[in-house]
Amino acid sequence: MEQRHLGRTGLRVSRIGLGTLTWGRDTGEEAAAEQVKTFWEAGGTLVDTADVYGGGEAEYLLGRLVGGLVPRRDLVIATKAGSVRDPDRRFDGSRGHLLAALDDSLDRLGTDYVDLWQVHAFDPVTPVEETLQALDLAVSSGRARYAGVAGFCGWQLAKAATWQLAAPGVRTRLASTQMEYSLLQRGVEREVLPAALDLGVGLLPSSPLGRGVLTGKYREGTPADSRGASPALSALVEPYLDEAAAGIVDAVVTAAQGLAVTPLQVALAWVRDRPGVVAPIVGARTSAQLAAALSVEELSLPEEICRALDDVSAPEHRYPDQDWSTL
Repeated sequence: MEQRHLGRTGLRVSRIGLGTLTWGRDTGEEAAAEQVKTFWEAGGTLVDTADVYGGGEAEYLLGRLVGGLVPRRDLVIATKAGSVRDPDRRFDGSRGHLLAALDDSLDRLGTDYVDLWQVHAFDPVTPVEETLQALDLAVSSGRARYAGVAGFCGWQLAKAATWQLAAPGVRTRLASTQMEYSLLQRGVEREVLPAALDLGVGLLPSSPLGRGVLTGKYREGTPADSRGASPALSALVEPYLDEAAAGIVDAVVTAAQGLAVTPLQVALAWVRDRPGVVAPIVGARTSAQLAAALSVEELSLPEEICRALDDVSAPEHRYPDQDWSTL
Protein backbone atom coordinates (compact mmCIF):
# COMPACT_ATOMS: atom_id res chain seq x y z
CA MET A 1 0.00 0.00 0.00
CA GLU A 2 1.22 3.49 -0.84
CA GLN A 3 2.59 5.50 2.09
CA ARG A 4 2.01 9.22 2.59
CA HIS A 5 3.56 11.83 4.86
CA LEU A 6 1.26 12.98 7.64
CA GLY A 7 1.10 16.73 7.15
CA ARG A 8 4.48 18.46 7.03
CA THR A 9 6.16 15.87 9.22
CA GLY A 10 8.47 12.95 8.65
CA LEU A 11 5.84 10.41 9.75
CA ARG A 12 4.63 8.19 6.92
CA VAL A 13 1.38 6.25 7.10
CA SER A 14 -0.57 3.97 4.79
CA ARG A 15 -3.09 5.88 2.69
CA ILE A 16 -5.92 3.86 4.19
CA GLY A 17 -6.23 3.62 7.97
CA LEU A 18 -7.95 0.96 10.07
CA GLY A 19 -10.60 2.26 12.49
CA THR A 20 -11.56 0.54 15.74
CA LEU A 21 -14.74 2.38 16.80
CA THR A 22 -16.73 -0.84 17.26
CA TRP A 23 -13.97 -2.92 18.86
CA GLY A 24 -14.83 -4.20 22.30
CA ARG A 25 -18.53 -3.57 21.68
CA ASP A 26 -19.61 -5.14 18.38
CA THR A 27 -16.23 -6.55 17.36
CA GLY A 28 -14.61 -9.21 19.56
CA GLU A 29 -10.98 -10.28 19.81
CA GLU A 30 -11.13 -12.95 17.11
CA ALA A 31 -12.71 -10.60 14.54
CA ALA A 32 -10.31 -7.80 15.52
CA ALA A 33 -7.34 -10.13 15.05
CA GLU A 34 -8.54 -11.09 11.58
CA GLN A 35 -8.89 -7.42 10.65
CA VAL A 36 -5.42 -6.51 11.89
CA LYS A 37 -3.87 -9.44 10.02
CA THR A 38 -5.73 -8.58 6.80
CA PHE A 39 -4.74 -4.93 7.12
CA TRP A 40 -1.08 -5.66 7.85
CA GLU A 41 -0.75 -8.19 5.05
CA ALA A 42 -2.12 -5.58 2.63
CA GLY A 43 0.61 -3.14 3.69
CA GLY A 44 -1.55 -1.08 6.03
CA THR A 45 0.17 0.66 8.94
CA LEU A 46 -2.14 3.31 10.46
CA VAL A 47 -4.48 1.94 13.14
CA ASP A 48 -6.73 4.54 14.78
CA THR A 49 -8.41 4.13 18.15
CA ALA A 50 -9.44 6.21 21.19
CA ASP A 51 -9.60 5.84 24.93
CA VAL A 52 -13.43 5.88 24.85
CA TYR A 53 -13.96 3.31 22.09
CA GLY A 54 -15.67 0.36 23.68
CA GLY A 55 -15.11 2.00 27.07
CA GLY A 56 -11.39 1.37 26.69
CA GLU A 57 -11.78 -2.15 25.32
CA ALA A 58 -10.70 -1.13 21.81
CA GLU A 59 -7.27 -0.08 23.08
CA TYR A 60 -7.06 -3.19 25.23
CA LEU A 61 -7.84 -5.45 22.25
CA LEU A 62 -5.30 -3.69 20.06
CA GLY A 63 -2.68 -4.02 22.78
CA ARG A 64 -3.28 -7.78 23.01
CA LEU A 65 -2.73 -8.15 19.25
CA VAL A 66 0.35 -5.99 18.83
CA GLY A 67 3.60 -7.86 19.23
CA GLY A 68 2.17 -11.35 19.05
CA LEU A 69 0.19 -11.07 15.83
CA VAL A 70 1.84 -8.04 14.22
CA PRO A 71 5.24 -6.51 15.06
CA ARG A 72 4.88 -3.22 16.95
CA ARG A 73 7.35 -1.52 14.61
CA ASP A 74 5.10 -2.28 11.62
CA LEU A 75 2.16 -0.27 12.94
CA VAL A 76 1.49 3.42 13.38
CA ILE A 77 -0.78 3.44 16.42
CA ALA A 78 -2.95 6.52 16.82
CA THR A 79 -5.20 7.13 19.80
CA LYS A 80 -7.21 10.01 21.24
CA ALA A 81 -8.09 11.56 24.58
CA GLY A 82 -10.43 14.30 25.71
CA SER A 83 -13.92 12.83 25.37
CA VAL A 84 -15.40 12.03 28.76
CA ARG A 85 -18.50 10.23 29.99
CA ASP A 86 -19.90 13.18 31.90
CA PRO A 87 -23.37 14.55 31.06
CA ASP A 88 -22.32 17.98 32.30
CA ARG A 89 -19.00 18.08 30.41
CA ARG A 90 -18.59 16.08 27.23
CA PHE A 91 -14.99 17.16 26.63
CA ASP A 92 -12.08 17.67 29.00
CA GLY A 93 -9.03 19.24 27.43
CA SER A 94 -7.31 20.08 30.69
CA ARG A 95 -3.62 19.20 30.93
CA GLY A 96 -4.22 16.98 33.95
CA HIS A 97 -6.97 14.93 32.36
CA LEU A 98 -5.20 14.51 29.02
CA LEU A 99 -1.88 13.36 30.45
CA ALA A 100 -3.57 10.95 32.86
CA ALA A 101 -5.65 9.61 29.97
CA LEU A 102 -2.50 9.08 27.90
CA ASP A 103 -0.90 7.04 30.66
CA ASP A 104 -4.04 4.91 30.89
CA SER A 105 -4.04 4.43 27.10
CA LEU A 106 -0.42 3.30 27.11
CA ASP A 107 -1.22 0.82 29.84
CA ARG A 108 -4.15 -0.66 27.90
CA LEU A 109 -2.16 -0.72 24.66
CA GLY A 110 0.79 -2.36 26.36
CA THR A 111 3.29 0.01 24.76
CA ASP A 112 5.68 2.72 25.90
CA TYR A 113 4.54 5.20 23.26
CA VAL A 114 1.91 5.94 20.65
CA ASP A 115 2.92 7.15 17.21
CA LEU A 116 0.14 9.74 17.01
CA TRP A 117 -1.75 11.19 19.99
CA GLN A 118 -4.82 13.29 19.22
CA VAL A 119 -6.99 15.63 21.25
CA HIS A 120 -10.43 14.15 20.60
CA ALA A 121 -12.39 17.41 20.66
CA PHE A 122 -12.13 21.12 21.38
CA ASP A 123 -12.82 21.97 25.03
CA PRO A 124 -14.42 25.45 25.18
CA VAL A 125 -13.76 25.92 28.91
CA THR A 126 -10.04 25.08 28.91
CA PRO A 127 -7.54 27.57 27.43
CA VAL A 128 -6.31 26.07 24.18
CA GLU A 129 -2.69 26.72 25.15
CA GLU A 130 -3.16 24.46 28.19
CA THR A 131 -4.57 21.70 26.01
CA LEU A 132 -1.71 22.05 23.56
CA GLN A 133 0.87 22.03 26.33
CA ALA A 134 -0.27 18.48 27.11
CA LEU A 135 0.70 17.53 23.55
CA ASP A 136 4.10 19.16 23.99
CA LEU A 137 4.71 17.30 27.25
CA ALA A 138 3.60 13.99 25.74
CA VAL A 139 6.03 14.35 22.84
CA SER A 140 8.94 15.71 24.89
CA SER A 141 8.58 12.83 27.36
CA GLY A 142 8.58 10.25 24.57
CA ARG A 143 5.08 8.97 25.31
CA ALA A 144 3.90 10.22 21.91
CA ARG A 145 5.91 10.64 18.73
CA TYR A 146 3.53 13.02 16.92
CA ALA A 147 0.43 14.99 17.86
CA GLY A 148 -2.85 15.96 16.24
CA VAL A 149 -6.44 16.95 16.89
CA ALA A 150 -9.90 15.71 16.00
CA GLY A 151 -13.24 17.43 15.73
CA PHE A 152 -11.81 20.97 15.58
CA CYS A 153 -13.72 23.39 13.34
CA GLY A 154 -11.83 25.75 11.03
CA TRP A 155 -11.03 28.58 13.42
CA GLN A 156 -10.19 26.16 16.23
CA LEU A 157 -7.75 24.23 14.03
CA ALA A 158 -6.18 27.44 12.70
CA LYS A 159 -5.73 28.84 16.21
CA ALA A 160 -4.23 25.64 17.58
CA ALA A 161 -1.90 25.00 14.63
CA THR A 162 -0.72 28.62 14.54
CA TRP A 163 -0.02 28.62 18.29
CA GLN A 164 2.16 25.55 17.89
CA LEU A 165 4.03 27.02 14.92
CA ALA A 166 4.72 30.25 16.82
CA ALA A 167 7.54 28.59 18.80
CA PRO A 168 9.27 26.15 16.44
CA GLY A 169 11.50 23.67 18.18
CA VAL A 170 9.72 24.31 21.46
CA ARG A 171 6.14 23.39 20.65
CA THR A 172 5.06 20.31 18.72
CA ARG A 173 3.52 21.17 15.37
CA LEU A 174 0.17 19.54 14.66
CA ALA A 175 0.62 16.66 12.26
CA SER A 176 -3.04 15.88 11.63
CA THR A 177 -6.68 16.64 12.11
CA GLN A 178 -9.41 14.01 12.00
CA MET A 179 -12.84 14.99 10.71
CA GLU A 180 -15.76 13.34 8.94
CA TYR A 181 -15.40 13.69 5.18
CA SER A 182 -17.17 11.86 2.36
CA LEU A 183 -19.32 12.47 -0.69
CA LEU A 184 -22.24 12.79 1.76
CA GLN A 185 -20.45 15.18 4.13
CA ARG A 186 -18.22 17.79 2.51
CA GLY A 187 -18.53 20.47 5.20
CA VAL A 188 -14.79 20.39 5.95
CA GLU A 189 -14.18 21.96 2.55
CA ARG A 190 -15.50 25.30 3.82
CA GLU A 191 -12.85 26.15 6.41
CA VAL A 192 -11.21 23.09 7.97
CA LEU A 193 -9.53 21.81 4.82
CA PRO A 194 -8.26 25.21 3.65
CA ALA A 195 -6.78 25.80 7.10
CA ALA A 196 -5.18 22.36 7.13
CA LEU A 197 -3.66 22.83 3.69
CA ASP A 198 -2.28 26.27 4.56
CA LEU A 199 -0.80 25.18 7.89
CA GLY A 200 0.59 21.84 6.78
CA VAL A 201 -1.83 19.67 8.78
CA GLY A 202 -2.81 16.34 7.20
CA LEU A 203 -6.50 15.40 7.09
CA LEU A 204 -7.57 11.94 8.29
CA PRO A 205 -11.19 11.54 7.13
CA SER A 206 -13.48 9.54 9.38
CA SER A 207 -16.64 7.91 8.00
CA PRO A 208 -15.32 8.13 4.41
CA LEU A 209 -18.14 5.84 3.24
CA GLY A 210 -20.88 8.09 4.60
CA ARG A 211 -21.39 5.83 7.63
CA GLY A 212 -21.82 2.91 5.24
CA VAL A 213 -24.54 4.51 3.12
CA LEU A 214 -22.25 5.09 0.11
CA THR A 215 -21.79 1.34 -0.31
CA GLY A 216 -25.35 1.29 -1.64
CA LYS A 217 -26.55 -1.32 0.83
CA TYR A 218 -29.38 0.89 2.12
CA ARG A 219 -30.97 1.55 -1.29
CA GLU A 220 -33.61 -1.14 -0.83
CA GLY A 221 -34.01 -0.89 2.94
CA THR A 222 -31.95 -1.46 6.08
CA PRO A 223 -30.08 -4.79 6.19
CA ALA A 224 -30.52 -6.64 9.47
CA ASP A 225 -26.77 -6.95 10.04
CA SER A 226 -25.95 -3.32 9.23
CA ARG A 227 -25.11 -0.40 11.49
CA GLY A 228 -28.42 1.15 10.51
CA ALA A 229 -30.15 -1.74 12.26
CA SER A 230 -27.96 -1.50 15.36
CA PRO A 231 -29.58 0.18 18.39
CA ALA A 232 -26.22 1.74 19.24
CA LEU A 233 -25.45 3.10 15.76
CA SER A 234 -28.75 3.57 13.89
CA ALA A 235 -28.96 7.24 14.89
CA LEU A 236 -25.62 7.85 13.13
CA VAL A 237 -26.87 6.37 9.86
CA GLU A 238 -30.33 7.97 9.80
CA PRO A 239 -29.24 11.50 8.68
CA TYR A 240 -27.77 10.04 5.49
CA LEU A 241 -30.89 8.23 4.37
CA ASP A 242 -32.70 11.26 2.94
CA GLU A 243 -33.56 12.11 -0.66
CA ALA A 244 -30.46 14.24 -1.25
CA ALA A 245 -28.18 11.43 -0.09
CA ALA A 246 -30.06 8.94 -2.26
CA GLY A 247 -29.23 10.99 -5.36
CA ILE A 248 -25.54 10.98 -4.51
CA VAL A 249 -25.58 7.24 -3.82
CA ASP A 250 -27.27 6.65 -7.18
CA ALA A 251 -24.46 8.59 -8.89
CA VAL A 252 -21.84 6.50 -7.08
CA VAL A 253 -23.59 3.27 -8.13
CA THR A 254 -23.77 4.47 -11.74
CA ALA A 255 -20.06 5.32 -11.73
CA ALA A 256 -19.24 1.93 -10.23
CA GLN A 257 -21.22 0.11 -12.89
CA GLY A 258 -19.43 2.04 -15.63
CA LEU A 259 -16.02 1.21 -14.17
CA ALA A 260 -16.89 -2.41 -13.31
CA VAL A 261 -16.01 -1.84 -9.65
CA THR A 262 -18.06 -1.53 -6.44
CA PRO A 263 -19.74 1.62 -5.06
CA LEU A 264 -17.52 1.22 -1.98
CA GLN A 265 -14.39 1.47 -4.13
CA VAL A 266 -15.65 4.53 -5.97
CA ALA A 267 -16.63 6.41 -2.80
CA LEU A 268 -13.40 5.55 -1.00
CA ALA A 269 -11.15 6.37 -3.96
CA TRP A 270 -12.85 9.76 -4.32
CA VAL A 271 -12.13 10.86 -0.76
CA ARG A 272 -8.68 9.22 -0.59
CA ASP A 273 -7.44 11.32 -3.50
CA ARG A 274 -8.90 14.68 -2.46
CA PRO A 275 -6.38 17.51 -1.88
CA GLY A 276 -5.08 17.54 1.69
CA VAL A 277 -6.29 14.03 2.52
CA VAL A 278 -3.67 11.67 3.92
CA ALA A 279 -5.57 8.54 4.92
CA PRO A 280 -9.31 7.84 5.24
CA ILE A 281 -10.07 5.81 8.37
CA VAL A 282 -12.14 2.74 7.48
CA GLY A 283 -14.07 0.78 10.08
CA ALA A 284 -15.30 -2.70 9.17
CA ARG A 285 -17.49 -5.31 10.80
CA THR A 286 -15.56 -8.25 9.32
CA SER A 287 -12.18 -8.90 7.73
CA ALA A 288 -13.99 -9.56 4.44
CA GLN A 289 -15.49 -6.06 4.54
CA LEU A 290 -12.07 -4.63 5.31
CA ALA A 291 -10.48 -6.55 2.43
CA ALA A 292 -13.13 -5.10 0.11
CA ALA A 293 -12.17 -1.60 1.22
CA LEU A 294 -8.44 -2.28 0.87
CA SER A 295 -8.98 -3.43 -2.72
CA VAL A 296 -9.34 0.26 -3.64
CA GLU A 297 -5.53 0.49 -3.66
CA GLU A 298 -5.40 -0.32 -7.38
CA LEU A 299 -8.18 2.12 -8.36
CA SER A 300 -7.76 5.70 -9.51
CA LEU A 301 -10.94 7.39 -10.68
CA PRO A 302 -10.95 8.96 -14.15
CA GLU A 303 -11.06 12.75 -14.09
CA GLU A 304 -14.50 12.88 -15.71
CA ILE A 305 -15.93 10.58 -13.01
CA CYS A 306 -14.43 12.76 -10.28
CA ARG A 307 -15.95 15.88 -11.84
CA ALA A 308 -19.37 14.23 -12.07
CA LEU A 309 -19.24 13.14 -8.42
CA ASP A 310 -18.02 16.59 -7.40
CA ASP A 311 -20.98 18.18 -9.14
CA VAL A 312 -23.68 15.88 -7.81
CA SER A 313 -22.43 16.15 -4.22
CA ALA A 314 -21.37 19.81 -4.24
CA PRO A 315 -22.24 21.59 -0.97
CA GLU A 316 -23.81 25.02 -1.16
CA HIS A 317 -21.18 27.57 -0.13
CA ARG A 318 -22.37 31.14 0.23
CA TYR A 319 -21.09 34.21 2.03
CA PRO A 320 -18.39 34.43 3.24
CA ASP A 321 -17.07 31.22 1.68
CA GLN A 322 -18.04 31.90 -1.92
CA ASP A 323 -15.22 32.91 -4.24
CA TRP A 324 -15.96 36.59 -4.79
CA SER A 325 -13.75 36.69 -7.87
CA THR A 326 -16.55 34.91 -9.74
CA LEU A 327 -19.24 37.44 -8.80
